[in-house]
Amino acid sequence: MRNAIVTDLNRCVGCLSCSVACKAANGVPVGSFWNKVLRIGPNPKAEGSVFPDVEMYFLPTGCQHCSAPECVKVCPTQASYKAADGTVQIDKSKCIGCQFCVMACPYGVRYLNEEERVVEKCTLCEQKTAQGELPQCVEQCCARARFFGDIDQGVENLEAPGEPASFGDDSSYETMKRTRVKLGEYALPFTDDQVHRLPDVGNKPSFAYILRDRQWRGEE
Repeated sequence: MRNAIVTDLNRCVGCLSCSVACKAANGVPVGSFWNKVLRIGPNPKAEGSVFPDVEMYFLPTGCQHCSAPECVKVCPTQASYKAADGTVQIDKSKCIGCQFCVMACPYGVRYLNEEERVVEKCTLCEQKTAQGELPQCVEQCCARARFFGDIDQGVENLEAPGEPASFGDDSSYETMKRTRVKLGEYALPFTDDQVHRLPDVGNKPSFAYILRDRQWRGEE
């Protein structure tokens, strides 16, 4: 089992709802982020192209909950560990704030909480997913671009909240949280070569990104 998020980058509008929702739900300190949204571009569509022949997309980044995480390998106290659901978690009671994991992470998504003197990062909202809910960033994605689930069961089976039109007369937030739509049923068609991951340096990132008809620049 590997719980992960797949983001349909053709749907992401860069609204930052995921970043804001994450900070609110997890009490992330000012100046720190568990989830950032990067703007990729504008870049020429072809060599020598100039505006308006350019392309751009937004790339949400955070802990990739790797299958072979470098942060876990270097932790001297086993504070960083792989959980049964495939996510990478931190036992703050064991963390000594040495920041070896911060230096080992290839994506720069860990930071030292100066007040608590422990390292923090995205937990994939384990407090919510353990109760069958979706991570807060997935719940609050207004573009329905983010999907969550066990990626070992196939990208198509990851889920997002259902469309409001499917709620009937009850359009409450609680109804939205209970309603699901699968990526394979909702997203536009895509091929295997349109599914990308951030650079793999042996850590095997679990998160994936779908990008159609644009050049993937995640390796940069």
